[in-house]
Amino acid sequence: MFSKSKINEPNQGAKDGADGGANPAAKSGSASKPDLANTAPRPKAAPSTLSSDLVITGNLKTTGDIQVEGTVEGDIRAHLLTVGESAVIKGEIIADDVVVNGRIVGRVRGLKVRLTSTARVEGDIIHKTIAIESGAHFEGSVQRQDDPLNTGSSKQPAAAAAIAEPAKS
Repeated sequence: MFSKSKINEPNQGAKDGADGGANPAAKSGSASKPDLANTAPRPKAAPSTLSSDLVITGNLKTTGDIQVEGTVEGDIRAHLLTVGESAVIKGEIIADDVVVNGRIVGRVRGLKVRLTSTARVEGDIIHKTIAIESGAHFEGSVQRQDDPLNTGSSKQPAAAAAIAEPAKS
């Protein structure tokens, strides 16, 4: 009944290898089962931390959490992004939750965006909810959207047209 745990066991490959003729059938049958196992909820991984002496040039993408203390020149996509006080990010950020303590130069897209008192943001913020603490430096525009993570260009002109039409009438 609970064969899913046996599929993920490291010794399962050795057992299949001893099977001989049943090995190809077992492998082809279990090829679809790992896909089902990948959709099952997994324990949450620890956040990835980029230390203050680290400089990254390129894009970062994860379904987990990232804490940046160093410098990133590229786009970041994550579940939770925490920008440390000493961090500098030059690029677009797309995350469910964004907490900014440091500096960002570029667009920020997030369901929940929080700029702390030490934040410095130069760029537009597209959000569902936002909090800006006293002392934060922000230069750009703020736009609320129900789905700020959707970067599809087909939705943006439709939303802009819907906003422009009531202004004409």
